[in-house]
Amino acid sequence: MAKTKPNKLKARLPRGFVDRSASDIRATDAMLAEIRKVYESYGFDPVETPAFEYTDCLGKFLPDTDRPNAGVFSVQDDDEQWMSLRYDLTAPLARHVSENINEIQLPYRTYRAGWVFRNEKPGPGRFRQFMQFDADTVGAPGVQADAEMCMMMADTMEALGIPRGQYVIRVNNRKVLDGVMEAIGLGGEDNAERRLTVLRAIDKLDKFGIEGVRLLLGEGRKDESGDFTKGAGLDAEQVAKLENAVGAFSADKTIGNATGDEGLAELADIQSLVTAGGYGPDRIKIDPSVVRGLEYYTGPVYEAELLFDVTNEKGEVVQFGSVGGGGRYDGLVKRFTGRDVPATGFSIGVSRLMTALKNLGKLDTQDVLAPVLVTVMDGDTASLARYQKMTQDLRAAGIRAEMYQGNWKKFGNQLKYADRRGCPLAIIQGSEERGEGVVQVKDLIEGKRLSGEITDNVTWRESRPAQVSVAEADLVVTVARMLAEHAEDRARAGAGGAGE
Repeated sequence: MAKTKPNKLKARLPRGFVDRSASDIRATDAMLAEIRKVYESYGFDPVETPAFEYTDCLGKFLPDTDRPNAGVFSVQDDDEQWMSLRYDLTAPLARHVSENINEIQLPYRTYRAGWVFRNEKPGPGRFRQFMQFDADTVGAPGVQADAEMCMMMADTMEALGIPRGQYVIRVNNRKVLDGVMEAIGLGGEDNAERRLTVLRAIDKLDKFGIEGVRLLLGEGRKDESGDFTKGAGLDAEQVAKLENAVGAFSADKTIGNATGDEGLAELADIQSLVTAGGYGPDRIKIDPSVVRGLEYYTGPVYEAELLFDVTNEKGEVVQFGSVGGGGRYDGLVKRFTGRDVPATGFSIGVSRLMTALKNLGKLDTQDVLAPVLVTVMDGDTASLARYQKMTQDLRAAGIRAEMYQGNWKKFGNQLKYADRRGCPLAIIQGSEERGEGVVQVKDLIEGKRLSGEITDNVTWRESRPAQVSVAEADLVVTVARMLAEHAEDRARAGAGGAGE
């Protein structure tokens, strides 16, 4: 009777999720540390909220179905309450502030980094799990808080090595957009869908230019492939008023509507505040064409945009675009408390910003050296204890080290392991060395270089390149010296490359 092989479980990732490598994690940690320094310098303190919230507290995605899974990942608790993975870090903060409103000192200045989750169709560069890093001020009603957020965003970009001229913080006000919508007859709930169409059209200004946006605001636009996008159906007068509203900002600009003109006045105040702080239009620019999609924004909105060119997945050269943004959301806390609690904040898309920094060559993940490898020549307990002590002595001196844990009987495999790991040094002590009270320190980096200069095995065996014998008592100081020499070599190589 033929034997049937058991079915193997197929190892696979869910779509829209990725594993992260050591270099990615270290690069992210380094980037977050720089961002955190800026936030702390502005007097912000950390807070952390859980990944799960009750679905009704998140508020944004509440579909009319028995299972609230549109946009978010949801599960039902044993008490039949629906919980969802957070889709951003702002809604959970509003819940946290509301729940602790009597203990929290307002204005509450806080930051937090964390994973967020979207139950959406994944695509190129679009993931279902990604990291955000937010900063918020809760309990500050004046636009000076919004201006400060914009300045902090600019400082963050520069702290990460993005020079002036390669980024800009663009600022608008939702009151300007809401006001012009009212002025052209698109106010009220009945016109919510058309307003959304209008906002989407304005958001395409950078991509299609004013002529393309005019078509999208009117009857519609046909693209190069022949596909037709239905427009908002506005007439020429309505389009003209929208063009005026989203055009270049000036002090004498008017919408002709109380809400819109209030928004323009707030933008003028922000411009005065950031200018007084030393932030010119090359860093923070008032731009009435900025559209932020979330419905909870009630006032100033802002976006950090990178201006350098990159090649996208289609091979096209495009501007990198937005890596973060935010705005004022005065109504989120009120949902829970019933009282007005003004708030403003912004969120940085960590993964997207990391991609940008890689394009600029600002992420150096080579600073973390592979460990020094203490090899194992003898597997008896007494010998293993001696190797372990060598390893611990190196670690106690601040040197990254590991003792080989594989099959010690095949010594060649240990050196292959060290090579694949990129270990700079290998520590070797067999019975002969132990009897003499010495250890061999093999410089694997120098040895690899010298191996290219030695052409025959005899010379190799006689020269034993880049391997030195030292007293056991001198092991730590010798390893430290050799690692310091490696660091000097890397610094010289880096300086040489920079000068080319």
